[in-house]
Amino acid sequence: MSKVERYTHEFVEFIPDALLPGVLYVSTTYATTAHLCMCGCGFEVNSPISPQQWCVIFDGRTVSLSPSIGNWSFECQSHYWLDRGRVDWAATWSRERIAAGRAATVRRMENAARAPHNPDPDQTSKSKQGWIYRLWAARRR
Repeated sequence: MSKVERYTHEFVEFIPDALLPGVLYVSTTYATTAHLCMCGCGFEVNSPISPQQWCVIFDGRTVSLSPSIGNWSFECQSHYWLDRGRVDWAATWSRERIAAGRAATVRRMENAARAPHNPDPDQTSKSKQGWIYRLWAARRR
């Protein structure tokens, strides 16, 4: 299979067992996305949605994922952005840059884990009314 240049999206509750090429699956219920690597190698790419990891942006028609997808653990080592239905291919990274990027991710996750968490009941109920939650609720009606 060849590189994918355009993709579609599907909002799902559960990620399907068999993924289709060129489809980004978004589960707001489980705060995750999945797709087959856009290079065509067939590996499954899972991207957790969280402030420290990936952010899903839905503009009413298309879905984008940020930051980029760097498949450093795959043989293909593909690197791309998923932006409004387009796959924007990024430059190849050196081993040193990959290591630095991984270290930065670990630091970001560790800092988030150390941050004080004092849930405010008002904020908790407000977060359930976020745009992605409202979108998902509207799609289920």
